[in-house]
Amino acid sequence: MSKILEAPLSLKADVWTHFGFKAKEGNQGIDKTNAICKHCQASIRYTGNTTNLRSHLQRHHADKLASPQPKKTRDPTQTTLDNTTSKLPSNSVHAQKITESVVHYICKGLCPYSVVENTGLINTLDPRYVIPTRSYMTDKAVPRIYDKVKDDVKSALSSAPRVALTCDGWTSRATEAFVTITCHYVDEEWELMSHVLQTRAMHKSHTGSNIAELLKAALEEWDLVSKDPAIVTDNAANMSVAAELAGMLHFRCFAHTLNLASQRALKLPAVARLLGHVRRISTFLKRSITASHVLRQKQKLLELPEHKLITDVVTRWNSAHDMLERFLEQQPAVSAALLSNELRKTEKEVCTLCESDITSAEEMVDAMKPMKIATLVMSKESSPTLSVVAPLHAQLIQDFQESRADSEIVKEIKAAICQDLSKRYMDQQKETMYVCSALDPGFKALPFLPDDEREEIYLRITAEARRIQELFQEEAKVIPGQEDNHVEDKDDIPASPPPKKKKDLCCLADLLGSTYSAGPAVRHRTTQAQAEEEMSRYKEAPPLSLAEGSPLSWWKEHQNEYPLMSRLAKVYLCIPGTSVSSERVFSTAGDIVTAQRSVLSSKHVDQLLFLNKNLKS
Repeated sequence: MSKILEAPLSLKADVWTHFGFKAKEGNQGIDKTNAICKHCQASIRYTGNTTNLRSHLQRHHADKLASPQPKKTRDPTQTTLDNTTSKLPSNSVHAQKITESVVHYICKGLCPYSVVENTGLINTLDPRYVIPTRSYMTDKAVPRIYDKVKDDVKSALSSAPRVALTCDGWTSRATEAFVTITCHYVDEEWELMSHVLQTRAMHKSHTGSNIAELLKAALEEWDLVSKDPAIVTDNAANMSVAAELAGMLHFRCFAHTLNLASQRALKLPAVARLLGHVRRISTFLKRSITASHVLRQKQKLLELPEHKLITDVVTRWNSAHDMLERFLEQQPAVSAALLSNELRKTEKEVCTLCESDITSAEEMVDAMKPMKIATLVMSKESSPTLSVVAPLHAQLIQDFQESRADSEIVKEIKAAICQDLSKRYMDQQKETMYVCSALDPGFKALPFLPDDEREEIYLRITAEARRIQELFQEEAKVIPGQEDNHVEDKDDIPASPPPKKKKDLCCLADLLGSTYSAGPAVRHRTTQAQAEEEMSRYKEAPPLSLAEGSPLSWWKEHQNEYPLMSRLAKVYLCIPGTSVSSERVFSTAGDIVTAQRSVLSSKHVDQLLFLNKNLKS
């Protein structure tokens, strides 16, 4: 009988005291294909786990398995965490890294500072680490990382050719007013970057002059005065006054503009009456337990999607559109539920819509669809630039022109929206909007402008491109005539990946149709050498499809072909068309304040919100 070899030390299961292996033929190592029982010399197939071996012991050698096995002894000289009594010095590299991780966890997860009082998790990970107190986190750890990240953001902003700001006010649950300022710019990789700069308490009245003082202080603190900053806010009068007093180019948030125009249509008597009726039905069927149960039964019976009804929110017009859409989707089930005996006995005042009201609701949904698409485009996660505002504005005015086939309620809706939109953007800012649109490869044709106005915009772009080139040459100390004005060979231009498709631009393409993809704009010759040549080629180039890509990705791919105009594009395409992205910051700020067990000081709120948005994940 061949000798049974002991199992290798790497196999630490207790069953290996009962099993071993045979040597390979010629004594060339251990044959681990089969394990050999030391008690009966049975050969058991071994596939990497001990299940078969343990089953063999239980069936044939239960007495051996029940006997206690000698425990493996540990080297008494080996150092373990259990017998380590020394603590990590607070200034050690490892301790500082753990502290930074805790700060990162608090800021990015919106956790209260009291999380440091829960010692279980951190002690388990490293019992040598001395957990800092809450006061240490608020007074030293967080401010230290705040100063570091602030320097990084300042450094990034210093290289931006231009910045744009968005700001608005919000109130915490402790009834303390704050104003948050967010900065936007295009970096060297043609990415639209956003940074929350500051969230400051506003104890004074929110007048235009007080907000202007806060804006000026922010520009000086962040060294942005020389960046020709533009600002995007809501349509509040105090914000317009503040921007004017601060000497900043001001644009009104287009999403708020759409909301104001739509709200004007929703306040029409016929529309308000119909919305009130639908709202009353939706509220009843959502709040009543019996009504909700009956509605679900009717949905299953009629094979309709089991969707809940929607109740609109006064401050968001599109919620009224969603409410009507959902009601029309579930109208058969709603009518069946309201006519059922279970609900007729308890609620007699709530009744379904008549046929004419349902027709009016369908017409309202269809009439307001362009506004819904435009609102969705402006409210997407990736902030749309100012370049989409002028084309959308012109297209919406065109879509809301009356036609003979419109019913009376549709005519009233179109007239109200068209009248409100027509009075917007009639000041000096509209020319800047047109330049932004012309520098967007998807809208460069500017078909919504007359020929003479389009020519003026192209001339302005050419002049500004030349001016920026001259400033660039002065800063770089380039001698005129020695700069490289030729277009690089295709082999010298680094290949760029194709632009990624974006779903929000598909909605934009659906709304604007083929207006901006019909072909290149008409040639308009200018008298300025390199700027003229670049402008001519730019207008002749195929327009960017609205269904895919973005203007920044297009310019990144063609920046070597249009060196002058690409610099100008960074100056204009950094301006957002909406402040919706900033409003998401305000909701985050409210979450931060609410998550704290005690009311934080305004300084702590500022630091937490700054780190929450600017710390890299």
